[in-house]
Amino acid sequence: MSHRRISLFLMITFTAVAVFATSSLAQRSCESLTALKLADTTIVSAAEVAAGPFSVPREGPLPPESLTVPAFCRVGGVIKPTADSDIKFEVWMPDHGWNGKFEGVGNGGFAGSINYRDLATALRAGFAATSTDTGHEVVGMPENANWALSHPEKIADFGYRAIHLTSVIAKIIVHDFYGSAPRQSYFSSGSNGGRQGLMEAQRFPSDYDGIIAGAPANFWTHLMVDAIWLAQALYANPVSYIPATKLPAIHDAVLAACDANDGVKDGIINDPRQCHFRAETLLCHGPETDACLTAPQVTALKKIYAGPTDSKGQQLFPRTVPGGELGPNSWRIWITGHPPTNKGVGFLFGTHFFSDVIFDNPTWDFRTFNFDADVQLTDKKMARVLNATDPKLTAFKARGGKLILYHGWADPAISPLNTVNYYNSVLATMGREQTESFVRLYMVPGMTHGPGGSGPDSFGALPEPNADPSHSMFSSLQQWVERGIAPHAIIATKYAQPPGAARVAEMTRPLCPYPQAAQYKGSGDIHDAANFVCKLEQ
Repeated sequence: MSHRRISLFLMITFTAVAVFATSSLAQRSCESLTALKLADTTIVSAAEVAAGPFSVPREGPLPPESLTVPAFCRVGGVIKPTADSDIKFEVWMPDHGWNGKFEGVGNGGFAGSINYRDLATALRAGFAATSTDTGHEVVGMPENANWALSHPEKIADFGYRAIHLTSVIAKIIVHDFYGSAPRQSYFSSGSNGGRQGLMEAQRFPSDYDGIIAGAPANFWTHLMVDAIWLAQALYANPVSYIPATKLPAIHDAVLAACDANDGVKDGIINDPRQCHFRAETLLCHGPETDACLTAPQVTALKKIYAGPTDSKGQQLFPRTVPGGELGPNSWRIWITGHPPTNKGVGFLFGTHFFSDVIFDNPTWDFRTFNFDADVQLTDKKMARVLNATDPKLTAFKARGGKLILYHGWADPAISPLNTVNYYNSVLATMGREQTESFVRLYMVPGMTHGPGGSGPDSFGALPEPNADPSHSMFSSLQQWVERGIAPHAIIATKYAQPPGAARVAEMTRPLCPYPQAAQYKGSGDIHDAANFVCKLEQ
């Protein structure tokens, strides 16, 4: 069945359910949902789950996990829009206290599993929620893309189809269970999940009323090109590799050059675009130690900070910015790796993508990649399927949709400049007044890829019951969608993490609507948000 016919069938099905429900708005039994007949969909299970600990099913490499949940109805199913599709999904619906809203949660990396943690978070906040594995299961490492080898329909499911169809089917199930449709629908996720959110806003603007897209991997094909650029810089010649033991020296040198640029020496680079660190300052002038770099390592570091270009010098993807060399989710994870493999996660994503998705060759060698011809081939094959870069969000805006973007300024996995570039492309296409009526961008100083880094990294991107909108991005989005109150500064917090103890705030800092940034007033505790103000940078 074609994609358009599927969507039409689902609309008809939804309308039929709505008509039936108008005469009986009573919550039905969870188990009865197995009898639902939906296009290309099989409801595999529907059962009540008691309040308390919930053991997360694990079929992939992730460790066992237990989540605390309220009593809920758990529905599992499979959608098969094509003969090669196998889109598994779950819908979780609270037995009591449903807030009348719906949330779709996304996936990181190559997906391949249900996002149970974010389902539980949404459930505890009173939402009915859904998640999908996007049409394939994790096999081996989560960075592995062997599921895509010679499976173009599975790639399309991963790229855009699974999230959309799951969202539509899940809302039908929610309507059938409660006897009424969700009043509002939200989507919040980061990384590949941020790409999924933007794909929804661009291709399927009716699916969600509000979307949070964090550190979006929306320029997917060129993000993978960047991964190969970094791989060639570090691994093409063994003498160029920069071991993780040298990262403290690099980070200290970056801070020495750039930390005080914003008037506050706090271990945070407020805007790395203003940082002009020179890798040559770390060149060894004697025996090599962890405090310096050899000449080949300096060359590799300069390539990392420069980003990928073609033979004409055209930038193919924004550069890795300075500031994310140390800490959780830093270079040690994403770029340089660490013993025993000394391979960064970015290297694994990039090499698997090109061997399994682009070249259909499991033995493909990253050293052979050509930044002219192979980039063109990659875009021709996969840009339409995987990239969510369309700046024309007219349909999403017209139906009242609201979009919040955020990105950590110290992200080593996806350059934060990529999100700035996308936001600027929306501005250029739709105009500032139109854009600011439904889009906000928040850049987070010191934060790496998701939580982690030297800056405040907790700001409520997922739903929390009764959260203050001034401290919660998700609550701020709800207020914008439901009450028309546009968000302004959002207070982010950095928490200490002592084992077994309650979270203690180490610092707070306002996140400002871009292009504004937090500037120190000149007096008072530099760890207190009250002593900063949002201003346009000079």
